[in-house]
Amino acid sequence: MTLITDTEPAQSTRRANTESPLLDVLAERWSPRSYDKTAVISEAVLTTVLEAARWAPSASNMQPARFIVARRGSASFAKINDALLGFNKAWADTASVLIVNVAKLAIDETRDNPWARYDLGQAVAHLTIQAQSEGLHTHQMGGFDGEAIATAFNLTDDQAVVTVTALGVLGSADDLTPELREREVAPRSRLPLAELLLVND
Repeated sequence: MTLITDTEPAQSTRRANTESPLLDVLAERWSPRSYDKTAVISEAVLTTVLEAARWAPSASNMQPARFIVARRGSASFAKINDALLGFNKAWADTASVLIVNVAKLAIDETRDNPWARYDLGQAVAHLTIQAQSEGLHTHQMGGFDGEAIATAFNLTDDQAVVTVTALGVLGSADDLTPELREREVAPRSRLPLAELLLVND
């Protein structure tokens, strides 16, 4: 078993070929599918990663981000894994932790928060970067049965399951199926920055 503590150094793999210099933690972040199935993340490190999400910005400080945190081997982990779809089913069970990212949609009984999902995304981004700085990796998933997760965890109507995050220690791509391994080692790419800027006066 590999125990990841708060003194574990960050890993550097598959660094992005950026057009301008970035912080190392941003340039080195990527989304693997291969995780060390023996690794256990210490409670101190996991708390730090979640604390980063807690301190993300949100509209009017409404803080709509909610999380279901499930450690590998727990009943909650099994429930989340059972709700995954497609390729996610083939690899996500090796992650140390699965996190369901939930947006609290209602401000009160009469108003919804139009920025809830956006602010949840900011919280997950903070979580992701903090995890990277701790020597961990994350992978965001959209392939899941949201209704199954909502039912399994008794979520209310104003709690929307938006994504699921796999969190863990990088494993070997050779442990993946041939199709997934091909994706794992494929060159990283992004659109040129100029194509993203609708206006740049």
